[in-house]
Amino acid sequence: MAEYAVWAPEKDRVRVVVDGEAFPMERAAGGWWRVDVEDNGPGSAYAFLIDDDETPLPDPRSAWQPSGVHAASRRYDHDAFWWTDQAWTGRTLAGSVLYECHIGTFTDEGTFDAAIEKLDHLVALGVDMVEVLPVNAVDGPRNWGYDGVGWYAVTENYGGPDGFKRFVDSAHARGLGVVLDVVYNHLGPSGAYLDRFGPYFAGANIWGPSLNLDGAWSDEVRRFAIDNALMWLRDFHVDGLRIDAVHALRDTRAQHVLEQLSKEVTALEAHVGRPLSLIAESDLNDPRMITSRDAGGLGMDAQWADDIHHSLHTVLTGESQGYYSDFAEADLAGLAHVLTHGFLHEGTWSSFRKRTHGAPVDTTRIPGHRFVTYLQNHDQIGNRATGDRLTQTLSPGILACGAALLFTSPFTPMLFMGEEWGARTPWQFFSYFPAEGLREAVRKGRTAEFAEHGWDSDVEVPDPNAESTFTDSKLDWTEPHQEPHKTLFALYKELIALRRAWPELSDPWLDEVGVDVHPEARTLVIHRGRLRVLVNLGPEQVTLELAAPVERILLASEPVVGEGDALTMPAEAFAIVVLES
Repeated sequence: MAEYAVWAPEKDRVRVVVDGEAFPMERAAGGWWRVDVEDNGPGSAYAFLIDDDETPLPDPRSAWQPSGVHAASRRYDHDAFWWTDQAWTGRTLAGSVLYECHIGTFTDEGTFDAAIEKLDHLVALGVDMVEVLPVNAVDGPRNWGYDGVGWYAVTENYGGPDGFKRFVDSAHARGLGVVLDVVYNHLGPSGAYLDRFGPYFAGANIWGPSLNLDGAWSDEVRRFAIDNALMWLRDFHVDGLRIDAVHALRDTRAQHVLEQLSKEVTALEAHVGRPLSLIAESDLNDPRMITSRDAGGLGMDAQWADDIHHSLHTVLTGESQGYYSDFAEADLAGLAHVLTHGFLHEGTWSSFRKRTHGAPVDTTRIPGHRFVTYLQNHDQIGNRATGDRLTQTLSPGILACGAALLFTSPFTPMLFMGEEWGARTPWQFFSYFPAEGLREAVRKGRTAEFAEHGWDSDVEVPDPNAESTFTDSKLDWTEPHQEPHKTLFALYKELIALRRAWPELSDPWLDEVGVDVHPEARTLVIHRGRLRVLVNLGPEQVTLELAAPVERILLASEPVVGEGDALTMPAEAFAIVVLES
């Protein structure tokens, strides 16, 4: 016998159809309906009938949707998978380097099994954790993953639940942790049947319907999200979650859903005996997000740090459109500020928002590793009109300088797949919904969004529904073996190795970092204990004065010359040196 259960608190009648036969369900406590059925074991097909509607609906908590998000669910036994990672002790964010990856475009095949074949490349690079874009069941053959509607199921496009478990198990066998991107702020536009069962939704945001986190019947809606998070960490052995756009989680309760999640993940962490990390994507610039619960915060272990990205991006590229404007105006002084404070907007005016924004970080209490920092990520490439990477606009020298600024920072660095060799393939926005009306809405919506963010209306935006937009975004794995990609990969590898070898470079305390800038010469000197990171972004050779003679040059992107307390550097180059004591 197997128990079938579903939450439908305001319905008068619920039936479950198992392998073609309908069974009436009994009302239970808390708005749940339950029944025991003699079925055919794991793999049995089932769906629910609500009231007198004869339309079979998939289980909101379905773990397996092999025939798509509109079809019947299948029973799935999490205990049946043969794990080999019993010796895995996990990875902490502190000291780690992350690698963001979209399974569908990481390889030509676009599957978990094909991605496993590339994990040794990541080991050779030196990263510690792979951050995987959402893998939820979604309507259609291709998608970024943020239109998921089957939150508990893994898309068959990549290989289903067993495929994802093989990927995690294989990553752990190579010493790599896995962080999964999850979306709780909205559901996709096709296949979201939650509202047929109960009051899961409360309004909407710019992406779709938002969860009812604080209204009537919201206890079970909160459980729906939190139980999902716990499932990935427990049943799929994932080491952390990156929670998408938490600023869109509308919750007025005394205990915010993120704080409740943090509390329950801490309990699970004690049970499984390995560190479990929660990373928020937040544009609130609110230090409470990454302040521990015992200090009055929400207890997220880290957050994505867009202010740092925007400062780096504007300094490296010179772009100033849309939300980049304040960062471009702040220039090198702004970059120096975020390298030592985390946020640029900390209760200051934001011209993009047309209001003051943020609050300052207490740098004596909040370590820098709670900020995940990047030169590129899926948003900052894919939300560009043509999905172009920095490789398309920056010289090899400036790319190297950007990498040095990233990996010598006091933050948790993350790179986007292919960045380590300067991939020239774009990463564009793509999706494909079977319904033609939805495809057209996506096409128009993207064009309007680009216009809002200051992109030239004459720029030809790739059709997000075209298969070529998807296939053009796949990595070209012949590039790492060719120049100049091979040299850039070696540089990334050396920078990551230096970060691991020298504790000064992984020291997370922002109040210990010093930055000297020369806006006219376009230079920075970053103080990391006895180490100095010298960066010349300008077009001319410069000589930089230091406080002591150079004892040792650890790494330089171009030949440099030291004499006494000075170091002469060519244009568009960096050097990492140790000063004499």
